[in-house]
Amino acid sequence: VGLNLRRDDFFKKEITFQVSASYGPGRYDSFYEEEGNDYPVGFVRWTEQRNFEAVLDMMSSGTLDVKSVITHRYDFEDAIDAYALLDNPDVLGIVLNYPNKDQKNLTKSKVVLNEQTAKAITSTTPCVGFIGAGNYASRTLIPAFKEAGATLDTLVTSGGISGVHHGNKNQFASASTETSDLWNSDKINTVSIVTRHDAHAQQVIDALNSGKNVFVEKPLALTLDELDEIDKSYNKANSSNTVRLMVGFNRRYAPHVVKMKELLGSHRSPKSIIMTVNAGSIPGEHWVQDSLIGGGRIIGEGCHFIDLMRHLVGHKIINFQVTTIGNVPGVEVREDKASITLTFEDGSFGTIHYLANGGSAFPKERIEVFCDNAVLQMDNYRVLTGYGWSGFKRMKLFKQDKGQRACAKAFIDSIKNGEPSPIPYDEVMESSRVSIEVANSLHN
Repeated sequence: VGLNLRRDDFFKKEITFQVSASYGPGRYDSFYEEEGNDYPVGFVRWTEQRNFEAVLDMMSSGTLDVKSVITHRYDFEDAIDAYALLDNPDVLGIVLNYPNKDQKNLTKSKVVLNEQTAKAITSTTPCVGFIGAGNYASRTLIPAFKEAGATLDTLVTSGGISGVHHGNKNQFASASTETSDLWNSDKINTVSIVTRHDAHAQQVIDALNSGKNVFVEKPLALTLDELDEIDKSYNKANSSNTVRLMVGFNRRYAPHVVKMKELLGSHRSPKSIIMTVNAGSIPGEHWVQDSLIGGGRIIGEGCHFIDLMRHLVGHKIINFQVTTIGNVPGVEVREDKASITLTFEDGSFGTIHYLANGGSAFPKERIEVFCDNAVLQMDNYRVLTGYGWSGFKRMKLFKQDKGQRACAKAFIDSIKNGEPSPIPYDEVMESSRVSIEVANSLHN
């Protein structure tokens, strides 16, 4: 709805126009709503919390009478009839009366969704419990695991409604709000973690300590201390069993990257690589940019490209250098406008240009590899072109493929076949550690 405000009306009379948040100051601020930090009363008298407290206090004392605005009451079972009245101009306030149910029914944390799925399975079957049902999990990862032949047992979400919805949609056996239902299950042998970044490390540790295989979306951890704790749990878990830990570095499995790796396999000389990532802008107040919650974009997304370069070179990273955009007025976030140069033990080097100040008209990702008087250029996982490569000139896909399904299948197949994790554990830890060290260097 347009406001149709005229500047002159406000300028000449020095009028200020203020748009309030729905509940008051603090709304949509994770620092306030999620971390529990308050605003000083001398600066912000009526915060979201204080507004609620004042209204409830007035209702309790009788100074705020809401009975006069209630024109209709309906039982919850008749909610559809209540909503049908909303267009009636004579209707002012509608109250829905919820039934008085036994408290035991109100505190159930797990519900069975599919009796047919909830059955005994063999120990060789990948039986998966998922944590998280956000957009990426529900639209990409869960279908990929299902397509790969995994048995989907329990879906855990913080809100039960989304768990039941996506659980039914994907034929999970049950939905829950408690991760302990996964750790304590004798049937579930694999856990997939697709939650907010700051939850990954502890959930990985809990899963490993429960003897489960783990597939976790990037990043594996936000700090070096978290990585060390994961390493301890992984080694302890593997002292008696074979437990897999895999991070969703799906770009390794993109068809074009698979072809690049194949072509580079016969070349032993050092390689020079340029990766250009047109990352797109994310506001500084977004949770991804928060170092404590999202880890920042280098840890949160840049790890993909550090791991991909490590994969293409095939040798350990021995050093790195980072350059960011200058600290000048108008630049809110510097970390996501950086060039990261990695050097490898075989003499190869590569630079990742991770840039959030580009435009959407330009492709998001490009990779160029220079080796033995030849060049490979991959554009946005659609086209791979070879210059000077014997027997190869071009590979083109009609649809972009970043390898998500192939990545999930490789992991599930490793469980079915009793093989190690498709991405070696040492490489998972190396890529994760370098990503954190790169990000830390920007803050020192």
